[in-house]
Formats: sequence, C-alpha cells, structure tokens
Amino acid sequence: MDLSAIFLGTGSSVPSARRSTASVMLVRGGRRMMFDCGEGTQRQLQRSVGLAQVDEIFLTHFHADHILGLPGLLKTYDLTAREEPLTIYGPRGLYDLFKILGRLVGRTDYDLELVEMDPGDAVRHDGARVEAFAVEHSVRANGYVLIEEERPGRFDPEAAKRLGVREGPAFAALQRGEEVEGEAGTVRPEDVMGERRLGRTVAITGDTAPCHSTVSAAADADLLVHDASFSEEEVQRAADTGHSTVGQAAAVAREAHVKMLALVHISSRYHVGKILEEARDVFEPALAPRDFDVIEIPFPERGEPVLVPNGARSQGNGEPEIAG
Repeated sequence: MDLSAIFLGTGSSVPSARRSTASVMLVRGGRRMMFDCGEGTQRQLQRSVGLAQVDEIFLTHFHADHILGLPGLLKTYDLTAREEPLTIYGPRGLYDLFKILGRLVGRTDYDLELVEMDPGDAVRHDGARVEAFAVEHSVRANGYVLIEEERPGRFDPEAAKRLGVREGPAFAALQRGEEVEGEAGTVRPEDVMGERRLGRTVAITGDTAPCHSTVSAAADADLLVHDASFSEEEVQRAADTGHSTVGQAAAVAREAHVKMLALVHISSRYHVGKILEEARDVFEPALAPRDFDVIEIPFPERGEPVLVPNGARSQGNGEPEIAG
C-alpha cells in the first residue's frame, strides 16, 4: 500500500508568493487525510493534484492560518455535488468553531460530522490508526500520528509444499494465521511465515514548542513533520509564542530517532538554505519541503523515505505553473 505526504502549504502565518499557509495531506492507498486547512488550500489542490475529495480533515488547532481554508473548501465540495460524507477532527472547541464557520458554509448536501479528540483518542482505519497527542502551543492543540499495524511475515510457498501442504485454500489459511494439516502432520503459520514486518509511522505536530510528548509519539517514525518557525537567534520568541526553532525541531527528531524530518511553518523572513544548515548541524536527515513537494514513504524493508520535488504537480491534473 502506497503512503505519501503531499505538502500543500509549508509557510508560516503570513503566506508568501512561494509558500502557502499550513496544510499537509497524507495519502495511504486510496484514502486522503488532510492535516490543517490554511487559507487557499483548495487553490493549492487545484494547482497540483486537482480538487481531491479528501476523506477526513484533522485540525491541529484553530488559529486562522490553520483553518481559514475550510469554509471555501467545504462550500466548493457542496457546489460540485459531493456525495461522500466528510468528518472533521480537532481538539476541544471544534463544535464552537463551527458555530461560526457554519454561518459561512451554510447547509451542505453531504453529511458533515465533527469529532473532538483528546490526546490518546484514535481514529481507526484498515490496518492503521490516527492518534492525537498533546503538543505545547499558545492555545489548546493536538498533534497527530499515523501508525500502521505490523504486517504478517512473507509466506514461503516452497516451505509449505515441503511440509506436505497442498496449494490452494490451505495456503490462504496459513497466511491468515491458521494451522492446517500437511502430509506429515500439523503445519503452523510460523513454520512457513517469516518474521512480522513493521508498519510505517508519520507524525505531524502542527504549531508547537519542543516537547516530550512529540518525542514519544514520533519514536522511530519514518517521517516527522515539525514546526520550525524561528531561527536559533530567536529562541526566546519561540518560547513566548509556543513555537520551535529549527534547532529545537531537529533535536526532537534526533531524540525520537526518526528517519526523516520535514521542517514547516518557517517564517518568510528567513533564507531556507540557512535554516536548513542550522537544522542539519543537529540532525542530518532534515529537509524543508516546498509547496507541492511530496515525500514518498515505502515500507521499511523497501527503503527510506524519499523527497520528490514538485511531485504533487507531476502526479495530478492541476493547473500548469505559469512562468514569469
């Protein structure tokens, strides 16, 4: 099952010409999960993968640069005759938020469900869950971590045949974890299956100061998407506003032993190359994705996460980039 992170908005509170406000979409198999929906998110979709019908939206918190894209996206879905239900998750206060946003969106012909999540609450999918964890921001906020279940080991059909198991339903039963009868007696799944294989983990913090809860949630993750609002010279301002410096984000990634760190929410007043130097002094596998970049996350046995620059444009049917 393919898993990728599409970066729709990688900028800070003030959008720039190159970086929109916060939004990341995880695509796992055919399921699209959006994390935050800053101003202009539907335009970013249209410019890249097309106006994708997301299955769920997870809000980290309710600051404007993380939610202002919601009314437009929800209304556009209604105007384009969306039929599938849509669930929006967020920390406590989500219901109150929609008392305001509901007046802008109006009634939708598709079902819209709101679910408030506390840290530790989880949404379960086929073979995976999305779990909320506590972060430290200036308001109540959640981070989210996608955790896949372990997968069965590889089935060895030749080993099964040597044990006298006939090809067909008995093979399938072994792969389901059931014992079967072979020519020489009972054959157990562990006789013909390799060791169980790890799933993948992706953690997304939203806005946060560095905190132990992120280290715990992102432990051994394939990808950590972390707030990196400030350079090291503004460490006090980061603390005062509930954000992280790039070095602090890198230290969290190092302590959590993640495979790759993606720095987002970087202020437009910084040169990203300089910011990356600060991060890589602490944690080498750090990068700062641009809008429309994609990180592909293979299963652990198939390799490391890979950055695909501008990958959302190449895989979608969005509008072409206009030169100039």
